[in-house]
Amino acid sequence: MTGVYIASSDAESDKRTVALGLTELLAGTVDTIGVFRPIVAEDGRDPLVETLRRRYEINDPYEDCVGVTYRRVHSDPEEAMSEIVAAYLKLAARRSAVVVVGTDYTDVGAPTEFAFNARVAANLGVPVLLMVAGEGRDVSGLRSEIAVVHAELAREHATRLTTVVDGVAPDRVAELREHLEGTAYVLPDVPGLRAPTVRDLQDACDGRSLFGEAARLNRETSGLEIATMSLPGLLDRLRADRLVLLSADRAGSLLPALVAAHSSPDFPSLAGVLLTGDTEMPEPVWRLLTGMNVRLPVLVTSLDTYTAATRLSTVRGGLTPLPDKKVESAVAAFGSAVDGPELLARLRVSRSESVTPLMFEHTLLERARADRRHVVLPEGTDERVLRAADLLLRRKVADLTLLGPARKIKARAGELGVDLTGVDIIDPEHSELRERFAQEYASLRAHRGVTVGLAGDTVTEVSYFGTLMVHCGLADGMVSGARHTTAQTIRPSFEILRSGLVSSVFFMCLADRVLVYGDCAVVPDPTAEQLAEIAAGSADTAARFGVDPRVAMLSYSTGASGVGAEVEKVREATELLRRARPDLELEGPIQYDAAIDPVVARTKLPDSRVAGHATVFVVPDLNTGNTLYKGVQRSAGAVAVGPILQGLRKPVNDLSRGATVRDIVNTVAITAVQAQDPRT
Repeated sequence: MTGVYIASSDAESDKRTVALGLTELLAGTVDTIGVFRPIVAEDGRDPLVETLRRRYEINDPYEDCVGVTYRRVHSDPEEAMSEIVAAYLKLAARRSAVVVVGTDYTDVGAPTEFAFNARVAANLGVPVLLMVAGEGRDVSGLRSEIAVVHAELAREHATRLTTVVDGVAPDRVAELREHLEGTAYVLPDVPGLRAPTVRDLQDACDGRSLFGEAARLNRETSGLEIATMSLPGLLDRLRADRLVLLSADRAGSLLPALVAAHSSPDFPSLAGVLLTGDTEMPEPVWRLLTGMNVRLPVLVTSLDTYTAATRLSTVRGGLTPLPDKKVESAVAAFGSAVDGPELLARLRVSRSESVTPLMFEHTLLERARADRRHVVLPEGTDERVLRAADLLLRRKVADLTLLGPARKIKARAGELGVDLTGVDIIDPEHSELRERFAQEYASLRAHRGVTVGLAGDTVTEVSYFGTLMVHCGLADGMVSGARHTTAQTIRPSFEILRSGLVSSVFFMCLADRVLVYGDCAVVPDPTAEQLAEIAAGSADTAARFGVDPRVAMLSYSTGASGVGAEVEKVREATELLRRARPDLELEGPIQYDAAIDPVVARTKLPDSRVAGHATVFVVPDLNTGNTLYKGVQRSAGAVAVGPILQGLRKPVNDLSRGATVRDIVNTVAITAVQAQDPRT
């Protein structure tokens, strides 16, 4: 077990960035991760613990992730220390690594709080990742502060792992890194992390929601705007991500206009509107807003405008669990500032032989970031695609192009609070590439009677336009399917990018390993020759993504026992593949239980190197494959990533129309990794 204690030398450091970044690093390396806070507030749940539990799918009960309350420390410090140690050891006994997050200088008392954290770390027997606030300190001041707290750690017999200077203005990062190299990592201030969300502000003024989608309460705010002027003056003063404070008795005249301005691409997108004074809204205005399907959060509080503004102006972020985009910003900032492999080496953490879904995803994102590629997303107005684009950009996973009307995409992104800075937006209907792509497509499909005139209309379809971008080298890969059928997504790639038999695999991420299933999405009833080709492609795809390929050719019979056309097809395919690819570890025909269960394998195929240990499962037909992967996904709680297409010159991948934002992020990362390898 590995434990790390995050402690700050004062109240100015924001431990959330380091806690998220460190947990991300460990979750990508070990099979089980835990989080622990020795001391928490009396009321409610700790928002950082809840953020980490949600983000990293930590299933420990909340009560097991915390030690004692501040009141308990005050009443009996020694007994509180014993309770903290006991709670930590109970949690740590079932986890490969535990991230311990120290106090926030909210109650223990600033003069002694760091020493108290150092004593807790020493009693837990875990090293300290020390945080020192960089804001307002020059190099000399930072060196002095670091020396003082290093000495304090030594006095309390705590071991220092490393030091991080956080909250540094971007224009000072390079200077401090030069002067503090070898002494501390320098972490830039994460924009928006300290900014309160709409939910934070709602809670601070005891507000309630009148209109809007609950998910939009997680939008971070850039400040307050008090609506005291007439409508023209107010519209001129609107700024992006502001919460507008509006007296409830003026809602009838101004609120519909604010809602309309928020939805217009010609005005900044607001974070929300807060009605103050709790005056009842006129019935016609209520009826108008109800009919407008308002998505913008509209809140109401009983506080008057002055009191609400005074209270809200002091609110900091972090009162509630962090929304995804803040999490991604924090993780990206930590990853760019801290040498992860060096930190793991200091902790003596070796990579687990098990591969969890989080480890698989972490590896995907790391590989994509290491050699960034350009991916085109044709469904540019879809909310999930826009949210995924925001997260992909924050994590620097890939360069992106969105297809669709630029005005509509920007308006939708603004309404959602999504940052598309750096994204290229192309409208196929009006793009200067339309003529070039029409010429290219007509040339490729001339044998089918396609003329330039016909091609001119075809290439404006986003799936064709995106595929032609990939074909012409203007993008490295494409991901689509959130709103389009599989046929709409992959038909253009069949026509333009096919290099052989096109098939697919799913990465099935189980609790402790990743398996590969093929083909579950494309070829309905493959011949023996096609089945052998699917198996070879699936093995190569598995190897490319770090899964050691041991191929099981699935059937209803194992070995030589079965007869019938279906099992003979699998037997023939196995022999064809064995001759074509003697490098592969291969078994077939084989039943699923003999392929995956070592106990069954010892009975049915005791001399097989694959039986009981298969990682690549090749199904005889699409009916079997689709049933198999969905059954495992639902019954075993597996994360199914795919379908990932193979047999194309360049990568194009399909999404389920029920795809989540996480699914889209993972598929883009896979596509980027495929694009790094010319064997796609």
